[in-house]
Amino acid sequence: MTIEAPLSLCIINGYPRKNRAVLDESGVTQAHDLYLNFLRDYLPNANLDVFYVADLDVSLPTGAVLTSYDGYIWTGSNLTIYHDVPEVTRQIELSRALYEAGVPQFGSCWGVQMAAMAAGGEVQKNPRGREWSIARDICLNPAGQDHPMYQGKQGKFDAFIMHLDEVTRIPEGGTLLASNNHSHVQALAVKHPSGGEFWATQYHPEFTLYDMARLLSARKTYLVREGFFNAETEVESLVEKMTILSQKTDNQPLREELEIGDDILKDDIRQAEVKNWLKFLVIPSMRK
Repeated sequence: MTIEAPLSLCIINGYPRKNRAVLDESGVTQAHDLYLNFLRDYLPNANLDVFYVADLDVSLPTGAVLTSYDGYIWTGSNLTIYHDVPEVTRQIELSRALYEAGVPQFGSCWGVQMAAMAAGGEVQKNPRGREWSIARDICLNPAGQDHPMYQGKQGKFDAFIMHLDEVTRIPEGGTLLASNNHSHVQALAVKHPSGGEFWATQYHPEFTLYDMARLLSARKTYLVREGFFNAETEVESLVEKMTILSQKTDNQPLREELEIGDDILKDDIRQAEVKNWLKFLVIPSMRK
């Protein structure tokens, strides 16, 4: 199914230029392309722009430019949102302006932290350390079960993830939607007093199994250093298996070995949060 409406969306890439270059060198798909890769098919008539907000030589949009888009999508980032540096603070400034302008926002990973911080919440380093590759047993609470972002989604699921920080204080107007044993805030919806709404997940609906495998390969030094593997060759062995499964998703023995189900492999399940945001928040906001 596709949405034929001529939406205009801005995807906000949270990575600085030098770190985007590192991703290119490592063969990792750029954060904005992870969204573009499926939105181009799902929204055939949409205008999709990319904004590199962490580049200090790029001016922040203001005034009527803010409302020229029907919605904004925040990607992940390798920055730390509680660091007082211009690459971070200008992003928070932009999100606050979008809240005030009443334009719908969606975000994953960095996005859920942005949703909280820009509205007055708090983010800190997760004492449990890195949550990586697949977040297990994410459970919707009653608010999540009733929220339109999760229409058609099962009450417990796995999802792609890679983060060190977590939301530790939900802002006024924020509603916790989902949690797991590693991260209390796996999903959040924030209604700003001015009318702006931000739906966000700590996990990544936009990733594919292949893209996560590439990211693990690029992060293998950190994964070994943090004690998840004894050697980088072990990471590459996992990467190879994930890559094989991404190409032949009906490989049942490999699915069982890696504990990967349809919630990871099927696009309609994995991407439901983004599509529901478009259907239930962005398009109704256009009509208003």
